[in-house]
Amino acid sequence: MERRTPQRTAIEEALREAGRPLTPQELLELSRARVGSINLATIYRTLKMLTDAGDAVSVHIPGEPPRFEAAHIGHHHHFRCDECGRVFDITGCTGSMASLVPPGFKVREHEITLFGTCAECGKEPPGGAGTDRR
Repeated sequence: MERRTPQRTAIEEALREAGRPLTPQELLELSRARVGSINLATIYRTLKMLTDAGDAVSVHIPGEPPRFEAAHIGHHHHFRCDECGRVFDITGCTGSMASLVPPGFKVREHEITLFGTCAECGKEPPGGAGTDRR
């Protein structure tokens, strides 16, 4: 077991408190707010240690690098915003997928990712429609 450092503590807290899957870069930014002396190599090293220990899991969105979240969340799904690119947790599950597969197939597990616009990006910008948000 690696020793507990302020950087590792900051990474673990940021991952646990984010409430959504994070890219390593997002995790770096959140961790730097807690402890200034941290770099991307430390983020990757700590993520490997946390996933190996079962404390974090990777979240795979098709066509994108993995994101990471705390492992204690349990089975759930994700929503990816087309505007900001952030990924959010969706609570609940539709249940068994057995009725969707061909006869004789057996579902081992499933992951569902919804794509669209998050609430923040979906807000109308100040000044009404047609105003450039960027």
